[in-house]
Amino acid sequence: MGQPERIEGSWGIEPVPPRLQVLGGIETGLLWGNLGVSLLVIVAGAILVPALSLPDALIAIGIGCVIGNLMLAAAGLIGADARVPGMALLRAPLGQRGALLPTGINVMQGIGWTTFELLVIATAAAALSDELFGFGAQWLWTLVFGACALALALLGPIGFVRRFIRRFAIWAVPLALVYLTWWAFDGAELGALWDAEGEGGLTVWQGADVVVGITVSWIPYAADYTRFSKTRRDAFWGTGLGYLVPDAWLLGLGAVLVLSRDVGDPAALPAAVVAGGLTAVLALFALLVTETDEAFANAYSAAVSLQNAFPHAPQALLVVLVTSVATLGALVLDFTGYQSFLLLLGSVFVPLFAVLLADWLAAGRHYSSDDVFGSAPWRPGLVGAWVVGFALYQWLFPTGPGWWTDVVGRLNPPDWGIGATVPAFVVSFGVALVVAVLSRREAEGVTS
Repeated sequence: MGQPERIEGSWGIEPVPPRLQVLGGIETGLLWGNLGVSLLVIVAGAILVPALSLPDALIAIGIGCVIGNLMLAAAGLIGADARVPGMALLRAPLGQRGALLPTGINVMQGIGWTTFELLVIATAAAALSDELFGFGAQWLWTLVFGACALALALLGPIGFVRRFIRRFAIWAVPLALVYLTWWAFDGAELGALWDAEGEGGLTVWQGADVVVGITVSWIPYAADYTRFSKTRRDAFWGTGLGYLVPDAWLLGLGAVLVLSRDVGDPAALPAAVVAGGLTAVLALFALLVTETDEAFANAYSAAVSLQNAFPHAPQALLVVLVTSVATLGALVLDFTGYQSFLLLLGSVFVPLFAVLLADWLAAGRHYSSDDVFGSAPWRPGLVGAWVVGFALYQWLFPTGPGWWTDVVGRLNPPDWGIGATVPAFVVSFGVALVVAVLSRREAEGVTS
């Protein structure tokens, strides 16, 4: 029994064998359901108000969750079909060298998200320990939970589901969600909150872009986990529904918390929660348990992404490297530019997924091992389709560092108020589908 456990934790970028495709729909759903429970999702919901009214914010959440989770579910299905991790999967549409472009971005994303998660966890743990014991010691909690994330990442997806989620998270998630929901609505004047006008500065479709941004940031990771799913059906429904429920719940909760409790700062949320007494302390502790899995997922996926560039590097070594860098970052950084970070991720990964989906459909809705590992060094047409979608997204909704938005702003972005997600996806998908179909017909003509 010892050997399979080691294999579960260290499987590389080659296709997963059938004996390790063991996660059914419920287990896949539990995995993604736990990944959806995060203080950072609450913070994303808090971004929407008071710029939008509460009804408009909920509409934006509904639109964004449907769009984002359909994309995430489809990415999970493709991962289960090809049985390889996300960045290796992109070798099929972008080419062996072309896939290194998103690989580099995804590694930075993984380290960045791990840092954010450790910041959130350490902030909450410091508030909790200060309430119980009279000391915060956020630096200590950063190190402790960095070590926890490392241990979980070394388990791998199968071990994580069966050793962590089934034993701990499955009870912690309902406790945290029920308390936070009660706390958000307790004493709130719902009629006044519902009738309050938005202050402006954000349209419903732009709000949906924020929601999609936090969801599609998981798309490059989806295959890292669904390659272990039993079937494509299990991967699609487990991923889509598993993430959808907590995603929508916590986004809506974040919007309500800003209006009912005036809590929109992620650094202030943990301290505000623990002020509610013993039940609040227990709920926050439960949330800390569930929050750790986001740090695990980001550290693990960043390490697996690095393996796409360095396939012979030991996965355990890469996990240690990524987790160490993220922990160091959490010790020296604070919360800044969260909304821009989400939207910048959306502008990269929405068109990237459109390209992947188009090429997969052109391949007959199936990627063989040769499609992934035998593709050309570059597929410039599909790389171009990705770039076009990214450029359109940024033109419609400039986001990112100040210097970047200043540059894009000189191009006179239109004020259409339709958001950027749908247009960027449609354009990238259309261009990629045409290129993929023509290139495959050309290849078939050459071989015949």
